[in-house]
Amino acid sequence: QPITLFIRNAHDTIVGGLLGGTYWNWLHVEILWLSEEIRAQGHGGRLLDEAERMAVERGCIAAQLDTMSWQALPFYEHRGYTVFGVLDDFPPGHHKYFLQKPLT
Repeated sequence: QPITLFIRNAHDTIVGGLLGGTYWNWLHVEILWLSEEIRAQGHGGRLLDEAERMAVERGCIAAQLDTMSWQALPFYEHRGYTVFGVLDDFPPGHHKYFLQKPLT
């Protein structure tokens, strides 16, 4: 089942969101993004919390996602996600991290 969450500003413009889904009793976060204007205000955490809450209601036991070395690795680790795999030099000089978190 898909999960689609958005944040809109006062002008009804989408300024952030989370796209993912639940299957095989896991939450799969495909993308979480925030425009510059709303970063560092707790919106990313609230989006992730809501997706995790929905996943638990659907019977999910864990969540998984990935992020690049220049993106949000510390954010996800701070929220309880742990790295279970790394793809090195993807692209060259950078890493793609695969993370998971138990939800139960």
